[in-house]
Amino acid sequence: MNHITRRELLRHGALAATLLPFASPRLSLAQEPFPNRPIKWVVPYLAGTGPDTTTRILAEAVAPFLGQPVVIDNRAGAAGNIGARVVAKAPPDGYTWIYSAAPMAANMHMYKNPGFDALKDFRHIMRLASSDIVVVVNGKSNIRSMQELVAQAKAQKGHMNYASGGVGTPSHLGVEMMLSAANAEATHVPYKGASELVNAIIGEQVIFGAPIFSVAYPFIRSGQLRALAVAGGKRNPVLPDVPTLAEQGINGAQLTSWGGLSVPAGTPDAIVERIRAAFQQAMAQPKVIAALQQQGGLVDLQDSATYVQGFKQEMSFTEAMMKKVGLEAM
Repeated sequence: MNHITRRELLRHGALAATLLPFASPRLSLAQEPFPNRPIKWVVPYLAGTGPDTTTRILAEAVAPFLGQPVVIDNRAGAAGNIGARVVAKAPPDGYTWIYSAAPMAANMHMYKNPGFDALKDFRHIMRLASSDIVVVVNGKSNIRSMQELVAQAKAQKGHMNYASGGVGTPSHLGVEMMLSAANAEATHVPYKGASELVNAIIGEQVIFGAPIFSVAYPFIRSGQLRALAVAGGKRNPVLPDVPTLAEQGINGAQLTSWGGLSVPAGTPDAIVERIRAAFQQAMAQPKVIAALQQQGGLVDLQDSATYVQGFKQEMSFTEAMMKKVGLEAM
């Protein structure tokens, strides 16, 4: 029987150590391809909201292209900050996503300590969809156009009231931008979310508001709300007879609600590319385009660089509007 001396054992060990780096690519090739298990998509808002509905449509559409289910995880609270914190701390392995949107960028200024950095803690893969903001009044109101709304606001010298989904939300800062463009004033009444905003107008607690299209549309269709204007750059195909703000003489106040897909910073390029390609395939399907349009949304794809630029623009807009209305960070 041969005996290996201690010196020989150490020599063989050293040789194995030198060979290990050359073996590592073989080991990595043996790993299972991404994805090999279900993916969690965090929606930092309540179930039934516009972003939640959009995300569920897209999760169902993209799953077949990835070969794995995409499970929605609603983590609402603190204007989206709670869900964002969860994903910012998740492993960068492609199995935890977040439906990132304009509030994630706005919260960099709205909150002194949101608990994450919108630009540093995430890898923003792409913008996916957008939804119009629509200016509405009660269906029984005598106001039938933006010109009439602005005229009454000026006559009441700031005493006309409007509802928002909360301080600092697009329905607050966006309306202030619109009023500034129209050289008019109104009194802000904040509520907790778009649904309460709409209920306040229907209940005649306030005169007008600018909710996201998907929340307002069922009530516009039923006649409980009247749409005065779409705040985007063009008319919405679902309400083709409703003019834009610009068409009614209010320029420089374009507003849309947008959202996309982001993952924790450090997620590898190969995984990001796999996810991006799957979404491009899924969102080219007519049934997906139609499903989004039914709830007032639009397929609105942007690459990573353009999407990141949108975050920066939203941050700048929020900062400017906060200064204009005298709003301090929470």
